[in-house]
Amino acid sequence: MPTVRDGSLLDALELHKPVVYSGPVWRTVRSGRDPLRSSRSGGRWDDGTFDVLYASETQEGAAAEIRYHLRKGQPIVPSKVTYEMFELFFRLNKCLRLVNLEALSEIGVDTSRYGAASYAELHQSEYPRTQEIGESAYFLGFDGLCVPNARYDCQNIVLFDDVIEQDGKAVINNHGLLKI
Repeated sequence: MPTVRDGSLLDALELHKPVVYSGPVWRTVRSGRDPLRSSRSGGRWDDGTFDVLYASETQEGAAAEIRYHLRKGQPIVPSKVTYEMFELFFRLNKCLRLVNLEALSEIGVDTSRYGAASYAELHQSEYPRTQEIGESAYFLGFDGLCVPNARYDCQNIVLFDDVIEQDGKAVINNHGLLKI
């Protein structure tokens, strides 16, 4: 069955001129996992139909994201799993830049609770629209997103892995275990 996309969302996204994003980003991954390995996680900006890599423009932003997701609303963080902090390089040639909550609000994201919903609520309230935005950007030929981090005052970079150029991602440095 073909995907039915919101025509007004497509029109709104097409008004955004793609930008080049090139520089270091930060990503936390479970120890032993390749930090450049993408997934179809069904996270905030992907609906599970295309491969993505989530990263942050700051080390603190990447740490804040993983800490939130490890807690998943639980008072005690799992202690047996370890995570490492990597500094990566991303180059996107056609990045959709939605730099603040106002830009998200203009395309239908309820920003009043952006990042504030409980873990269970995210998938019911926040994620459907942001996933629709990510899928529509992918459909329109963008190779990634630059969007507000929901846990820290910085930007997250979401790389659409199967449409970037082959040399559009690389590991700069492994900064070791992240203290959770």
